[in-house]
Amino acid sequence: MMVDSVVIFVPDDTRRTGREDPLLLEQVQGVPLLSWLAGSLAQMGAQRFFLVAQPGCIARAKSCFPDDVELTVCTEQDPADLLHVFLSTMDEGCSRVCIITGPVAHLPAQVCPIPPTEARHGAFMVKRETFMDALDQDFSFAHFLAEESEICGPEEGFYPISDYAELLSFQHAMNRSQLLLLAQTGVKIWDLDNCYVNPWTRVGAGTTLMPGTVLNGRNSIGSHCVIGPNSFLTDCSVADGAQVIQSRADQAFIGRDCSVGPFANLRPGTCLAPAVRAGAFVELNRASVGARTQIAHLAYLGDATVGQDCNIGCGVATANFDRVNKFQTVVQDNAFVGCDTCLVAPVQVGQGAYIAAGSVVTQDVPEGALALARSRQTNKKDWANKHKK
Repeated sequence: MMVDSVVIFVPDDTRRTGREDPLLLEQVQGVPLLSWLAGSLAQMGAQRFFLVAQPGCIARAKSCFPDDVELTVCTEQDPADLLHVFLSTMDEGCSRVCIITGPVAHLPAQVCPIPPTEARHGAFMVKRETFMDALDQDFSFAHFLAEESEICGPEEGFYPISDYAELLSFQHAMNRSQLLLLAQTGVKIWDLDNCYVNPWTRVGAGTTLMPGTVLNGRNSIGSHCVIGPNSFLTDCSVADGAQVIQSRADQAFIGRDCSVGPFANLRPGTCLAPAVRAGAFVELNRASVGARTQIAHLAYLGDATVGQDCNIGCGVATANFDRVNKFQTVVQDNAFVGCDTCLVAPVQVGQGAYIAAGSVVTQDVPEGALALARSRQTNKKDWANKHKK
């Protein structure tokens, strides 16, 4: 089905279904059905959408559409005038418009194992001129669709949905359809049955999605990345060549050729410059890390700015919270922070400075200095032999 313009009605069917939200706004893998529908139609060539919804649903419904499409939203009770303008501004070569009157899934027939239902319909195709003429008159919309439209069914990829249980039965097919579309653009997918990508995510060619990968929200994944196995990303930006292995990231930016994981946790506000390594059991929160810095394992950096070419040793932590306020830690370029160091914020480590392992740093460390913040070791001769049981 090739169509440029689509009119979508979001009916309030909550009383019939017993659900809190209209079916078109019910979530499938964390994303409303309307997002799957709009995304699929946009991938098939639709670039103009006219949305009609109840005032309380307008904001959520608007957020379901891709950023690069033209969206007209009707918040008035009678959409006829605004709809007439929408139709009159269609390209001259577009003679038909698709009308969605209720919850439907749009899927390629080859990925939908669910038998089509002939008794219900939710998608129609009408001629633009005929529709515009009807809008100029006092007409029954239901009668108009019955008399002047072509029903869009499984042959065109439309499957009507009557309740939430039926919606769930389409979930696997919708995800599989998304993965196959990505595969056609050069994305490498190891397991179609164990990888979940919602329609808001963009993935570059040559990227590998391994089993257990979940890409939720509006992710942007570059080319030739490796995501997974068992990685969960939400609203992240991942640049070309990065790897995110068995890790979680939320609202984070991961730079080109970075290596994250396994078992890393990148919390909101994390920004990694190119070629950063955030290794096993590293947690970053509102942290900016410069290029080529190594945080190999077992570290926590919160409210921190770390320069480039630094080494953050095992067991390093920033003490950024005093139960009332949060404070910043700054580590400048080429600094070396030894294992098991605690940086008590606010504190600054100068360029090229060294911090000895096991230190608790409470004062700024000058550029090029060595900081030792631990008591001198004392050995008690023969103490262990005398106290053995």
